[in-house]
Amino acid sequence: MKPVIALVGRPNVGKSTLFNRLTRSRDALVADQPGLTRDRKFGEGKLGDHPYIVVDTGGLSGDIDGVEGLMADQSWLAIQQSDIVLFMVDARAGLMPDDDNIARHLRSCGKKIHLVVNKTDGFDPDVVTAEFYSLGLGEPVPIAAAHGRGVHTLMDTVLGELSELEEESENEEDQGIKIAVIGRPNVGKSTLVNRILGEERVVAYDMPGTTRDSIYLPFERNEQKYTLIDTAGIRRRARVKEAVEKFSVIKALQAIEDSHVVIMLLDGQEGISEQDASLLGFIMDAGRALVLAVNKWDGLDEDQKDKVHRELEFKLPFLTYARTHFISALHGSGVGNLFTSIEEAYTAATGDFSTSKLTDLLSNLVEAHQPPLVRGHRIKLRYAHQGGKNPPLIIIHGNKTDDVPDSYRRFLINSFQKKLKLFGTPLRVEFKTGKNPFAGKKNKLTHRQLEKRKRLRKYTTRK
Repeated sequence: MKPVIALVGRPNVGKSTLFNRLTRSRDALVADQPGLTRDRKFGEGKLGDHPYIVVDTGGLSGDIDGVEGLMADQSWLAIQQSDIVLFMVDARAGLMPDDDNIARHLRSCGKKIHLVVNKTDGFDPDVVTAEFYSLGLGEPVPIAAAHGRGVHTLMDTVLGELSELEEESENEEDQGIKIAVIGRPNVGKSTLVNRILGEERVVAYDMPGTTRDSIYLPFERNEQKYTLIDTAGIRRRARVKEAVEKFSVIKALQAIEDSHVVIMLLDGQEGISEQDASLLGFIMDAGRALVLAVNKWDGLDEDQKDKVHRELEFKLPFLTYARTHFISALHGSGVGNLFTSIEEAYTAATGDFSTSKLTDLLSNLVEAHQPPLVRGHRIKLRYAHQGGKNPPLIIIHGNKTDDVPDSYRRFLINSFQKKLKLFGTPLRVEFKTGKNPFAGKKNKLTHRQLEKRKRLRKYTTRK
């Protein structure tokens, strides 16, 4: 699960600048005017192999009235929901009374806090950070967010701590197949979760260590362990106004990353919205196995059902690999059938495939449909092997693979999915061009031949 890092501090200490640096974006409004960030923003970033989510907050101050009070509420909510907090102060302004007030609250929040002293460019870091030791939050970390100085060192420390937390979580009790239930508000997610937990004499049990905000519900069914991840409804970002709901979006996206299989719940009465398609796109980007469930099916007449079928065909043509179920979470019809597709998708997403099997299949596909010519030369695909799971990754080696067109890539993906019976999971294909063992030798050989010919000419001339 991607960790959440909250940026907090007084107005105009550089939180938005650091946010943009960590997410490599310009999403946060930045200017030399305090109080510009009126709402929490979130973005994704990655350092090395460590992805994370960053939350930018409005500035905290001593004024609890009006807009400042709302900003403070959201900032404190971000602190409560985060894994690590970066408390930013301004080296040029020095230690301010509001810094003391914020630090006092942070010391009691129970979170890991890093004190970040920004705008240290042009100053001696040891000198400008000295007064901030009095905040009682450990050693201050000097950075210059605008120029990126010190940011990499800061994030190495932060992500190192988060890696330790991840290793601890990996040692927790096996959670079985983790299923995230995703969808817009009021599509019946909680009803579906309750229905699943109440069927087939399901045995629910408590599990320590599941302290994330998405609700983790372990249970057993037919001697198979599962964990349901119930998430808050996701709306279009422009409509996400409430502080709690905005942060729930992050938690839902984390739940997708943490799951093995996602049940995407659609509302049969409302049809497929743009937000449904957008959310499905995110699930595909995350590479998670997928089961589609159209809810409230028993309340539709035949014309409405035909309309839903047409929408599925025309609006979601990219999800041909996913099984679709038509259910009623309220009455239970069709819910039990979801588990057949869940287990099928999980098996496909986590299966092992031998190099010989993949290479033989690749050879058959290439023989049936040759790659196109590139500048008069044929692309050669030599062998394939598995490069990862959940989603399955097939790595194909050959020459001129950088020139493989998207149409041929799609042909290979669709063919591998069909031949390997990978129902319920997306498949990813990567190409790698191997080094030509004869590269550079032709000229050397020609040079030797020329030298030999010169010697023969000299010898012949002497004769």
